[in-house]
Amino acid sequence: MGSERSFAEVNTTMDSAEKRLNELGYKQELRREMTMFKTLAISFSTMTLFTGITPLYGSSLQYAGPATLVWGWIVVSFFTWFVGIAMAEICSSFPTTGSLYFWAAHLAGPKWGPFSSWCCAWLETIGLIAGIGTQAYAGSQTLQSIILLSTGTNKGGGYFAPKWLFLCMYIALTVIWAVLNTFALEVIALIDIVSIWWQVIGGLVIVIMLPLVALTTKSASFVFTHIELAPESTGISSKPYAAILSFLVSQYSLYGYDAAAHLTEETKGADKNGPIAILGSIGMISVFGWAYILALTFSIQDFGYLYDPNNETAGAFVPAQILYDAFHGRYHNSAGAIILLFVIWGSFFFGGLSITTSAARVVYALSRDKGVPFSHLWRQLHPKYKVPSNAVWLCAAICILLGLPILKVNVVFTAITSICTIGWVGGYAVPIFARLVMSERNFKPGPFYLGKARRPVCLVAFLWICYTCSVFLLPTLYPITWDTFNYAPVALGVGLGLIMLWWLLDARKWFKGPVRNIDIQNGKV
Repeated sequence: MGSERSFAEVNTTMDSAEKRLNELGYKQELRREMTMFKTLAISFSTMTLFTGITPLYGSSLQYAGPATLVWGWIVVSFFTWFVGIAMAEICSSFPTTGSLYFWAAHLAGPKWGPFSSWCCAWLETIGLIAGIGTQAYAGSQTLQSIILLSTGTNKGGGYFAPKWLFLCMYIALTVIWAVLNTFALEVIALIDIVSIWWQVIGGLVIVIMLPLVALTTKSASFVFTHIELAPESTGISSKPYAAILSFLVSQYSLYGYDAAAHLTEETKGADKNGPIAILGSIGMISVFGWAYILALTFSIQDFGYLYDPNNETAGAFVPAQILYDAFHGRYHNSAGAIILLFVIWGSFFFGGLSITTSAARVVYALSRDKGVPFSHLWRQLHPKYKVPSNAVWLCAAICILLGLPILKVNVVFTAITSICTIGWVGGYAVPIFARLVMSERNFKPGPFYLGKARRPVCLVAFLWICYTCSVFLLPTLYPITWDTFNYAPVALGVGLGLIMLWWLLDARKWFKGPVRNIDIQNGKV
């Protein structure tokens, strides 16, 4: 009796987010010390300015020229707001660390909750593991350009890393992230802080400096109105199809804002500050991202030369060529371009490290609910460092397997980004759809409440997510051959097919979704 307090007694001393957490059946276990600013900063860092735009900028620019790329960012940002607003309302009502997984379970109700949380958890797991691969590939691509420019450029006898070495760099980055996540969690906490400022300061430096350094800049009419297809390179001669593919860079870049929701149990006033962080991070990346795209596009010196396999960067990495042209044109050396490429590479390194941490935690959490084959292995913690080390190395191993086609296939990055985006953004669709169709009387709103606007907002958000997932399954180069084949539909089809088959045959009998750790009915905390 003396050690037990009633829920009503405890409830009077809590902030509103902790009260709501208890009402949902979960006691406060994490330290609620994070401010709205820090939550916003971490969410912005997770979305990352460079890691989305930089690797897909060249291909998106090539499909239909600068106009569709520049205006595509605005269009995608507009629809992303619908997704963010829908998620902000849910976050305000459900300020739980499990975020998507818990939201899906609660919003879908007792009948469909387990299936919804199962789908959501697996989509998020697939998206995060593939996300490690996107960072490893793009980081290797940037490093390839740094080595080439540092050793004399493609024209001056520089060393261009062949496919086997590129794969070795990809594997090395993945292994380094896994090692740090296993043995150096304290270092990761420090790196997270460095990463936030790296993104902000590095982004400002590149956005401001690049157009100033470039000897000439493209006209506004070229940047905002010029459309130019490249059927001889892409095999695509349809303007609508080329425009759809040019939007991919924006659709790949504008997600990750759910990071704010993952931190709600550690954020003060999370039912108010969680939604602010989600929407604030979308606003910041929308503005910074467009500025970065404009800085790159205005600084182009020779549009056709960017893709020339005989240029200084071997036509392999368009942002690197833009940086080289700007700095070499003014200073007659590539030092400035190499430094800024290192800033971009650091962004990929920090992003991959952070996503590895998140992916391992999701696999570990799903393993505790026996939602992963051989769950007893993946939920084990390292005896000394108390981290889910087996889950970390499982994620690393799958990521390496995803990258093996680098040796033979030319569109590996397209396939990995497709798997990542469909998994990650597809996870958003589950709770948003559940919110769309649920009865309003079963929803307890938080401070951020859409009211009658929730159905149109959720409908637009859900349809936009469906469209986004669909376009990432399209072929990106024609004619379709073994080395241009986007294998994402096959990989996802087999993976999700097996997951759904497991659910139908076995998992539906025992998987119940998130488990409460507080007994409200009996009044005990």
